[in-house]
Amino acid sequence: MKKIAIIVLLLSLGVCAEAQKLIEYTSGMGSRDPENTDIWILYRRVSASHEGMQLDADSAHYNTRENSFTAFRNVEIQLSDTTFIYGDRLFYNGNTRVLDIWADTVVLIDGGTVLLANHLTYERNRETAYYTQWGHATSEDRTLDSRQGQYNSVLKQFYIYNNVVLTDSTMRLVTDTLIYNTETTVAHFDNATHIYSDSSTIYSELGEYNTDTRFAISYKASHVDNQGRTIDSDTLYYDEVREYGKAYGNVVIVDSVNNLTCTGRYGETSQSEHFSFVTDSAHVLFIDNGDSLFLHADTIYVTNDSTNRMQSVSAHHHVKVFRRDAQAMCDSAFYSSPDSTLLLYQDPVLWYEHYQCVADTIEMLHDTAGVRQVFLRSDCFVVQQVDREKFNQLKGRQGVVYFANGEPLYADVIGNAQMVFYLTDEDSAGRSTLMGVNAGVGTSMRIYFDSTRAPVRVVTYDKPDMQTYPVDALPEELKRLPDFRWLSARRPRSPQEVFVW
Repeated sequence: MKKIAIIVLLLSLGVCAEAQKLIEYTSGMGSRDPENTDIWILYRRVSASHEGMQLDADSAHYNTRENSFTAFRNVEIQLSDTTFIYGDRLFYNGNTRVLDIWADTVVLIDGGTVLLANHLTYERNRETAYYTQWGHATSEDRTLDSRQGQYNSVLKQFYIYNNVVLTDSTMRLVTDTLIYNTETTVAHFDNATHIYSDSSTIYSELGEYNTDTRFAISYKASHVDNQGRTIDSDTLYYDEVREYGKAYGNVVIVDSVNNLTCTGRYGETSQSEHFSFVTDSAHVLFIDNGDSLFLHADTIYVTNDSTNRMQSVSAHHHVKVFRRDAQAMCDSAFYSSPDSTLLLYQDPVLWYEHYQCVADTIEMLHDTAGVRQVFLRSDCFVVQQVDREKFNQLKGRQGVVYFANGEPLYADVIGNAQMVFYLTDEDSAGRSTLMGVNAGVGTSMRIYFDSTRAPVRVVTYDKPDMQTYPVDALPEELKRLPDFRWLSARRPRSPQEVFVW
């Protein structure tokens, strides 16, 4: 135990001896201070050195007892082959190896990095400079401004805070706390940060930004505004050069040019390549001529033209659509903006008012008034519910519904047309009474609608075989035509229900 204590004591004495290494100096003239004989007053160009540091000044005071050095006017310090400090007044403690230097503008040069302040504290043991009032630094073509900060000349890294501004020829970063490495050119931040450039504005509360590649990573409250398109998400990777963003978690992409909003759990967007897509609970809200279209799918892909006008929307798997005048469900859908065409395929269902339409493929054409035409391509089947057990039905190879000013005029069923149509009579009080059922077949049929969008007349073409039955006498096989399906339970009746499959 005694031996260990002696070793510790010897080590302590060695450290003290090392810490007490005296400052060496030369000067043109010098004398002891008559009021304190521990102090030498040196002048006529003073030079001093201490453990690899070289110091020059016009005059100085050297305290031999405290091993400290106070220098005045034209102070120059060389800390290494590449690190220099210039100022007007300096105090250096040789025991702690800490120096303080003052001037109207203190200059620290470390290779290609220049730091300006009115007061710097430099800890040689940590090779770190500190300032507390203001600091202005330049590195290559980048500048850093802040009220307080520190610079480590080994790591080539700034840690700055309080009114921080980082700028170069392409961007301006504004925050409150920043870590910036002059070699990697990467800035790290963990508080509210704005990054401004000619093409975009980035906001984040935790992340990093490479000032050389102009690549940003945000891990919290991520937001990008790029020429009318914004991205919000939990995590965001954004390349300003390519104008390309990749977003994770609570993704919201808003395209104000096209009145389009995309949401999901993952998304990508490229301004230069003119596309956006979202996946994992993907949802699109599109405002068209004042009407809102809500679209949900597993994945949604949007393309724009060179002027950023929307060209198309593709939706894949578990697609549901809600619009005020029509709703739909299918596996995949495609919307073309130039001709306002919505294509539904792979087991599509279209609901319009009281009508349910199914076919192999459904195509809807729109104009400024709303729906203009609906094509039911191959195996079309249109159903309207009369009451809980009774349904008007039209079936055929092809179907086309024609509209005027958004209202249905008539519909054609072409090829192997089949019909079950309940006849009603309405009294003066508006109560309807079932009068009978028309059922039959024909090569083609045309159904006319009145102003209430109800079918009022059916015309059968080419070899019609039609018969009218009392309601209770309708044959069982005609109550449900082959392939009949009533899918009302899966119809989205609100924007929120597009997420219910």
